[in-house]
Amino acid sequence: MKAIKMLMMAAFTIMSVTVFAQEKAGKKDTLKHTTLYTCAMHDSVAMKKPGNCPVCGMKLERSKKEQMKAEVTKNYSCPMHADVTSNKPGKCTKCNMDLTLSSKEKMKMEVVNAYSCPMKCEGDKTYAQAGKCPKCGMNLKETKKEDPNHKH
Repeated sequence: MKAIKMLMMAAFTIMSVTVFAQEKAGKKDTLKHTTLYTCAMHDSVAMKKPGNCPVCGMKLERSKKEQMKAEVTKNYSCPMHADVTSNKPGKCTKCNMDLTLSSKEKMKMEVVNAYSCPMKCEGDKTYAQAGKCPKCGMNLKETKKEDPNHKH
């Protein structure tokens, strides 16, 4: 009996975390974040503004964590030139190919539900949020994005 209770608690915890993660996917983060600047020579120095290290006078740089966050926000990249990245869609500056979504953003899009018109008056067009169809005015219905590799 104790094992069943523990199993049920574990399942509930996993489901709760999964639902929370899906609710966060695709939504804009509206929290105010502080950017920290550190000294390359003195890792104990952390400032909220750029400037010089109070210990040695070297120029402060964004912390490693801040640099990693900045890299993650570059959601689009060139399929041929991995070093060409952008936070919005566009063309590669080297080969003029279309920039594609990063794998992280593709995974987010797979988790997010889509909304479409039940009358299909706009074909298979989907929307990220619930609302009204711009053509016929009907309420958009939630549709799950299908995995093309999934076999029925």
